[in-house]
Amino acid sequence: MIENYRFGRITIDGRDYTGDVIVYPDRVDDEWWREEGHSLCMADLEDILDIGPDVLVIGTGANGLMAVPEDVRRELRARGIEPRPAPTAEACDLYNELAGESTVIAALHLTC
Repeated sequence: MIENYRFGRITIDGRDYTGDVIVYPDRVDDEWWREEGHSLCMADLEDILDIGPDVLVIGTGANGLMAVPEDVRRELRARGIEPRPAPTAEACDLYNELAGESTVIAALHLTC
């Protein structure tokens, strides 16, 4: 469960993180970084694709500045994964709402 988010900091299951994270059903990867920084590409999601969640919640930053290009959205849908991009605060709420209902993973950019 994501308990708190503010610019550059997130609390998940009682632990604080200060870098971008991927929240899996059973763990948190706190070393996530994107090849293009503020634009998501499929290579950034390799470990997520191996799991094949039903939903991928994408936190696009505090101000929503991380782009999720349409080709990435199309490719995710082609693989049976519904992309749900939103500014990170909204993405945290969405993840908490969906967790447990289906296989959901959150990839969260904490700044910008």
